Amino acid sequence: MKKEYVVVRIDAAPDGAPYVVVSLSSPKDFREQNQSMSPFGSNVMGFTNMDDMVKGLNKMMSGGGMFGQAGGITSIKLDMREYKELGLSVGDNVFLEISKPESLGV
Repeated sequence: MKKEYVVVRIDAAPDGAPYVVVSLSSPKDFREQNQSMSPFGSNVMGFTNMDDMVKGLNKMMSGGGMFGQAGGITSIKLDMREYKELGLSVGDNVFLEISKPESLGV
């Protein structure tokens, strides 16, 4: 399986280890996120009372996270050697390929 992604974030390891966490998003989600006109993110929902808030809380969290974080983010951990070899930066298009080896026998 091969999928296209856009690099949306590159973070240092939270524990100071020699690796980085690269966050990827689908190109469609990336374009939609950049076109958002709301200063509070695309997933801000208005509520008139507490009952509406409780009913919509699950929808808000499953539809893209809280505090403006985009949903559908794929994160991969790369050691520093791999990161330097790839030369990644935010906004780059990348392809992620996952394959399962054929097993013979049992």
